[in-house]
Amino acid sequence: MPGMISSELVLVKHESMMRFGVFFGILVLIRVWETLAPCRRPAAPQVMRWFSNVGLLVVGTAMLRAIFPLAAVGVATIAQAQQWGLFYLITLAPWQTIVLSIIFLDFATYLQHILFHTLPILWRFHKIHHADLDFDVTTGLRFHPIEILLSMVGKATIVVLLGAPAVAVLMFELILNATSMFNHGNVRLPANLEPVLRLGVVTPDMHRIHHSSLAAETNSNFGFNIPWWDHLFGTYRASPAIGHQEMPLGLAEYENDLRMAQLPWMLLCPLFQKPGTPVKF
Repeated sequence: MPGMISSELVLVKHESMMRFGVFFGILVLIRVWETLAPCRRPAAPQVMRWFSNVGLLVVGTAMLRAIFPLAAVGVATIAQAQQWGLFYLITLAPWQTIVLSIIFLDFATYLQHILFHTLPILWRFHKIHHADLDFDVTTGLRFHPIEILLSMVGKATIVVLLGAPAVAVLMFELILNATSMFNHGNVRLPANLEPVLRLGVVTPDMHRIHHSSLAAETNSNFGFNIPWWDHLFGTYRASPAIGHQEMPLGLAEYENDLRMAQLPWMLLCPLFQKPGTPVKF
């Protein structure tokens, strides 16, 4: 595989600007969509939720930059310079390497998501994401800083093992950020469009089921970007048992617990409470 091409250098140099631009643009777009065409009526006070969910992202991002300043794109740049990874052992066109890297990274994210549900030590942190009292675009930002750090370690490991080029890693992260906000949106899609769109991307109706407080539904639809892994590995669920409007959201153990909308408690809860019962397969 040839060295990093000039376009990759430009992408890596402007990574932070591009990530923020995509993040802010999609966030505003989905928030406007939620206002104009919501799927469900909010059940909890919103201002504190939004502040705390966004605040959790800010704390997590700051910790990630302090502890892991290179992030996945930086690791990919080092791996590329050193010719580490599978893709340096085989001959592929640059576009094939990029496409395969994005697919493998998405599959790894699917598997990692399942691990965060099944291992008690990981569920301790991931359940903060599921304990949200509502479901909207800010839920897609609501991840405990420890989960963010652990996820980055896993992602960086996959990047090195694959030899994924920096441009592919950056593209994947931009796609993941955008789809995470999209499929957590409290938005209503046209009934004839949603099933078609779901063939290639995880839709809000598909992912909302994963946030049901019913264990059988939480134990489904783990994909973030594409729905294929759930179909292949038997974790796909087409619809909730009692419909999207009546489906209970969150975790039963935190039902109506307003502390789960308060940033200090969201940060400290995993450290002082038992991890609860993770999803069983």
